[in-house]
Amino acid sequence: MAERAALEELVKLQGERVRGLKQQKASAELIEEEVAKLLKLKAQLGPDESKQKFVLKTPKGTRDYSPRQMAVREKVFDVIIRCFKRHGAEVIDTPVFELKETLMGKYGEDSKLIYDLKDQGGELLSLRYDLTVPFARYLAMNKLTNIKRYHIAKVYRRDNPAMTRGRYREFYQCDFDIAGNFDPMIPDAECLKIMCEILSSLQIGDFLVKVNDRRILDGMFAICGVSDSKFRTICSSVDKLDKVSWEEVKNEMVGEKGLAPEVADRIGDYVQQHGGVSLVEQLLQDPKLSQNKQALEGLGDLKLLFEYLTLFGIDDKISFDLSLARGLDYYTGVIYEAVLLQTPAQAGEEPLGVGSVAAGGRYDGLVGMFDPKGRKVPCVGLSIGVERIFSIVEQRLEALEEKVRTTETQVLVASAQKKLLEERLKLVSELWDAGIKAELLYKKNPKLLNQLQYCEEAGIPLVAIIGEQELKDGVIKLRSVTSREEVDVRREDLVEEIKRRTGQPLCIC
Repeated sequence: MAERAALEELVKLQGERVRGLKQQKASAELIEEEVAKLLKLKAQLGPDESKQKFVLKTPKGTRDYSPRQMAVREKVFDVIIRCFKRHGAEVIDTPVFELKETLMGKYGEDSKLIYDLKDQGGELLSLRYDLTVPFARYLAMNKLTNIKRYHIAKVYRRDNPAMTRGRYREFYQCDFDIAGNFDPMIPDAECLKIMCEILSSLQIGDFLVKVNDRRILDGMFAICGVSDSKFRTICSSVDKLDKVSWEEVKNEMVGEKGLAPEVADRIGDYVQQHGGVSLVEQLLQDPKLSQNKQALEGLGDLKLLFEYLTLFGIDDKISFDLSLARGLDYYTGVIYEAVLLQTPAQAGEEPLGVGSVAAGGRYDGLVGMFDPKGRKVPCVGLSIGVERIFSIVEQRLEALEEKVRTTETQVLVASAQKKLLEERLKLVSELWDAGIKAELLYKKNPKLLNQLQYCEEAGIPLVAIIGEQELKDGVIKLRSVTSREEVDVRREDLVEEIKRRTGQPLCIC
């Protein structure tokens, strides 16, 4: 350290010598000689690591959100929350990190994506991977056996991010779950109804909800000759069928996971089938599948589910798809996933799925993993993939060049003459106290034109203009920014008039 300080002092002195020679207009040869000495000293000194250039960026797989992007997000969240509340859900929250042992062994092959926190000499902790396992821990810890809840919060996955497709390492999940012992398929049908309501309300395009059952999958694997130890790993391969061809999936099962080719072929005969309730009925008559108890239970429940979905008026949005596997280990019954559909290139072709935007299923054994006595609490739920939805909505707004308001200000308090700051401050305070969303410019004597331009840029619909004559008459000039129409409103009636024009309720009951 002392050696570096001495070298820095020599560089400083040599630098001063070079500058002095230049000021004295010394000969070029002498200046060149002294500059060479300076460069040699600087080379000896090397770069100062403490002064390395700091790159300002967000961590990989994360992003900042501008006011415009946040305005879009708030609108999407509002649609989702209103739907959850319409169906009678309560809201909870849980810590952003959990004990590592709480999360391990619940996500199958995806467990490697869990973020572990550095041991600080206390408990071994990990960032939450989803909101479902923390919910199950919450139920077991609080000995709850019955709740309908929603939870919107950030989760973390050490995944390879694809930012343009809405895939991040830090992202929001919007979960809705029903816990409790109920008659079969009624809560499951409501979860699918909620999923369809939200996706329809967001108007992000045509979608299809794929439905399957883990019991059907397990039964299918058993009759095809897959050993119990390979069920979950083969399941994760099948789950890739929406992204890659059957040949690629088969190669992975045979080449990487050691499955016999003839077993893979038998699986292929089943997992490439999809349809509606008629496929359920067809499989109930399948000579092999109908002999498997698990598969038979799953098919029976799916048949009942389709009856309820028809009553809810959403059966046309649902497809029974045997390739849907959902890689998470904790699912025990019905599973589902909503995908957006791409318009077919040619008439007569089937629409293509372009990405999952919601998913969920039944997990009857997860709470029992945390209960000391192993007491099970049946649960079913769904998760809305809001990050992908945000990306779609943002792209649509950019394509339409649609302006998005980033504030909710109803009125700007403005002045037409100078020396009216005190009156503006009094009036804006009155409006705030009455629950009106109001602003004013932070200048003593702003020009009226600048104040009106600010309203146009920010999308503020009204301007309350104070002038000397208005003060004498006890009125405020209320101006519509879009129509430019102006009316005099008595000061005591201003709040009601602003509420009437902006559609705000006249009283908070």
